[in-house]
Amino acid sequence: MLQARLGIWDAVFCTGLRILAPTTYIFFASALPVIAFGAQLSKEKDGSLSTVETLASTAICGIIHSIFGGQPLLILRVTEPTFIMYSYLYSFAKGRHDLGKELFLAWAGWVCVWTAFLLFILAIFNACTIINKFTRIAGELFGMLIAVLFIQQAIKGIVSEFEAPDAENSNAEKYKFLLFYLNGLLGVIFTFGLLFTALKSRGARSWRYGTGWFRSLIADNGVPLMVVTWSAMSFVVPGKVPSGVPRRLVSPLPWEPASLGHWTVMKDMAKVPPVHIFAAFLPAIMIAGLYFFDQCCFIIGTTEGV
Repeated sequence: MLQARLGIWDAVFCTGLRILAPTTYIFFASALPVIAFGAQLSKEKDGSLSTVETLASTAICGIIHSIFGGQPLLILRVTEPTFIMYSYLYSFAKGRHDLGKELFLAWAGWVCVWTAFLLFILAIFNACTIINKFTRIAGELFGMLIAVLFIQQAIKGIVSEFEAPDAENSNAEKYKFLLFYLNGLLGVIFTFGLLFTALKSRGARSWRYGTGWFRSLIADNGVPLMVVTWSAMSFVVPGKVPSGVPRRLVSPLPWEPASLGHWTVMKDMAKVPPVHIFAAFLPAIMIAGLYFFDQCCFIIGTTEGV
């Protein structure tokens, strides 16, 4: 089996520049939602989780799955239902005196352990055979739910650009009304500018101007190119504007003190009371069911399109 996979990998990775377009697409398709939801987790979980953890976990899981799963082109990312589940977990842990914010990650670790156990059980008993019980409309409805949740968070993110972060001093110069308005307006321009130009670049092959190879280059690499271009444009602001406008993501490095405590969660898992260890099985059932249904709906969409 491994030799067969190696043959496939040779055919995929030895195609020269043709692999550049799907590589950049998969990179941005995996990284951008992770960064966005990492920032959202950091804001709503009081810094218990941040972009550092979401990026690191996505990278580690992607490397492991690409090597042992034989799927180097797999897209891994945080989704909105996962974020909602972590919101419920944080609210539950924060409201318990024997857990609190300090043991939230440790208790969430037990939830993940139970989830992994349930997924192993589903794989051992080949539970995917019930996929024929799902219809195409189930997959479309689930996909619509994910899309609506993404759009909802995008709107909330744009609105939040007109507000001061809860953790910062709202009396600072960069949080004056005019700068609030400027920061929010820049956020709207960058958001819809990126969306419009990315969508237009996808149809570059039908343009009436430019050579064929140039139109193909834009159509294949236009989306990541627009992400880089609009990100660079955000730095082109007058020198008199405070450094906090437009607002940027602040993410500590993995080896900085703000992040070091998150790498020793396994030690804290032993501090979780036994009753909460077994109680973690309940949210694990919901998360495992969510992942199972998500994959079943994805398989339905891909097999019916073949």
